[in-house]
Amino acid sequence: MIYLSNELWFPPISESSSEGLLAIGGDLSASRLLLAYQSGVFPWYEKGDPILWWSPDPRMVLFPDSMKVSKSMRQLLKKNIFRVSMNTSFSDVIRHCAEAKRQGQEDTWITEEMIRAYENLHHLGHAISIEVWKDDQLVGGLYGIDLPDRKVFCGESMFSTESNASKVGFYFLVESLKKRHYKLIDCQVYTDHLASLGAEKITRTAFLSYLQL
Repeated sequence: MIYLSNELWFPPISESSSEGLLAIGGDLSASRLLLAYQSGVFPWYEKGDPILWWSPDPRMVLFPDSMKVSKSMRQLLKKNIFRVSMNTSFSDVIRHCAEAKRQGQEDTWITEEMIRAYENLHHLGHAISIEVWKDDQLVGGLYGIDLPDRKVFCGESMFSTESNASKVGFYFLVESLKKRHYKLIDCQVYTDHLASLGAEKITRTAFLSYLQL
């Protein structure tokens, strides 16, 4: 296993373990995080653990034109129950994501260290949030890393305190990316929820090809 120092680099993706673990250590500086996402790598670890860097194979992605919108969701969108905004409450969104209960997960991987790092990326214009509101209350949202030069959005996490709120936010994101001709949304790993929205698995090699300039 490769242990990173303060030097800004990552080993070749081909050196990842069978589970997708590429390297350990380093830091969460803006420059390293941006290099990671541009290279098809992301950090994922629990509180108290060293920083773990991953590049799984296969990769879960959503091609914007492949998003599945159910009949019930279309009806919900027409009712305008929710109001959606972008980049108005990034810190609130990431903290809600950190507090959200996940099936099979005892603790959050969105630690205070991670929150500070992604807030810094947001201030630098690289991390964005989508907020979903109901009666002026934040009831859903998501955040991720934007790679506009590569036309790729790297989704990180979403939350919902009202039924379908996160789906509405995701729909808003996808429609926004389609207008800007984005190639795909990186969803990282498989979940039933993502699959129900139209996400699919592709090989890591195929995924990395979309990150090429």
